Amino acid sequence: MRILLLHQYFLFPDQNGGTRSYDLAKSFVEKGYEVTVISATSINDYQSKKGWTIIQREGIEVHYIYIPYGNQLSYPKRIRSFIKFMIASTRHVLKLKGDIVLATSTPLTIGIPALIKKKYHKTPFIFEVRDVWPEAVIAIGAIKNNIIQKALYKLEKTIYKNATAVVPLSVDMKTSIDLRYPSFRSKTTIVIPNISEIDRFQARVDSSNIIEETIGFKPNYTVLYAGTFGKVNGIHKIIELANQTIKEDPLLVYVLMGSGAEKENIRALAKKKKVLNKNVFILEPVVKSKLPIWYNAASTGSSFVVDIKELWANSANKFFDTLAAGKPILINHEGWQAKKIRSQNIGYVLPFNVNKVEAKNFVNYTKDSNLHKIQSENALKLAKSEYALEIASQKYIKIFNSIENV
Repeated sequence: MRILLLHQYFLFPDQNGGTRSYDLAKSFVEKGYEVTVISATSINDYQSKKGWTIIQREGIEVHYIYIPYGNQLSYPKRIRSFIKFMIASTRHVLKLKGDIVLATSTPLTIGIPALIKKKYHKTPFIFEVRDVWPEAVIAIGAIKNNIIQKALYKLEKTIYKNATAVVPLSVDMKTSIDLRYPSFRSKTTIVIPNISEIDRFQARVDSSNIIEETIGFKPNYTVLYAGTFGKVNGIHKIIELANQTIKEDPLLVYVLMGSGAEKENIRALAKKKKVLNKNVFILEPVVKSKLPIWYNAASTGSSFVVDIKELWANSANKFFDTLAAGKPILINHEGWQAKKIRSQNIGYVLPFNVNKVEAKNFVNYTKDSNLHKIQSENALKLAKSEYALEIASQKYIKIFNSIENV
């Protein structure tokens, strides 16, 4: 069976960003499937007069088209990037042979080449929902035009209607889709959350002194944020938390690494609050293969969002990477992750607005080494039992087999 995987941001572990598509593609190849990836790249070396550059790596065939993209771009420029890739990938996928198309959002427009491939070649497709578009982007104010909103909702419904299976990355995403489109509930039966890449994060690495060497002193406790500095990520809440906890414990530190449109604003806020390079340290991003070093050295991982309920459904890599590293997870929102943290005792849920009392409670939590040990063990146990790569891979193979047998 040949799988055509449509993902605008396909990345290998030696690149900076999430590797869910790579991990799944690699597992499919190891199980005897052929995988062709259609993706965009910002790497200058992959610019081609023909438009597409094809590489073979680790058994995966990747077709790249050069379309620069990044969180630092404005929303209109990002939309232009989405449209360019939609047009290019639609033309390209029609030239390729495949038995199944797996289209993974975001953006929602990734479903259009899958729709057209089905129309002309009768190729069934699976639509993977990483964020519930357009619900999420409308909620954050990225798209305010009513006509465009209605068009996107119509596109969303059309994609779900024509997909053989719809795979949400969280139970909250499934609930959102099912409530709005109850007739498609039979298609959202399998939820496949993001992946805790246990082998990668449990590999033995020497990271004992990396934080101390980087910040210049040995902290009592380190909160690691490794991800995008975007408008929806709510990293300003980490700065506000740091401003509160520095009074209680100046050796409780926050290491923030990544890139994005809000990075300089976050740096300026940390400087204004007088916590920059005191208990807040803002670093450059590292490639995925180097992240285990930092998670291994940190006390806990973290994932933050702005106070918009629609974002609680997220299935952020940061949550799953933290569990794979066997560390407690810190978040600042409700939703399925908060429920999981509480029920499985794997971390700490902050209120969105942290006052002095809440800050002191968090500081007290960081000093409970026995609880920390229990939560670390629980985190790794949960990663292995629910979020391991093999579990996600087998769920997809079940879908592939059901399509093949129709």
